[in-house]
Amino acid sequence: MAEKFKVKKGDQVVVTTGRDKGKKGEVLRVIRESRRVVVSGANVAKRHTRQAPGNPGGIVDKEMSLDISNVALVDPKSGEPTRVGFRTLEDGRKVRFAKRSGEVIDL
Repeated sequence: MAEKFKVKKGDQVVVTTGRDKGKKGEVLRVIRESRRVVVSGANVAKRHTRQAPGNPGGIVDKEMSLDISNVALVDPKSGEPTRVGFRTLEDGRKVRFAKRSGEVIDL
């Protein structure tokens, strides 16, 4: 069975290490096999692309992947990095919550 990650596509995260430390962005993709995530605006590299139909080609900025341990979820209340926990609500749903503020993330 695949490993369960606490970060999902569409989450707001902050980069905790590296040259982009402190940058906030949205998770565009989670690559489960290699434990990596692609964050918008973080770890951007220049790529030379060939011209193709519908693609003019040239030098393009592309977001590269980061290790999942180098990002932290943004607390919905304060906007600071937080750890994530799991909690079961009264109606039986299992949801994620921010450990910093106790605020439920999944609703």
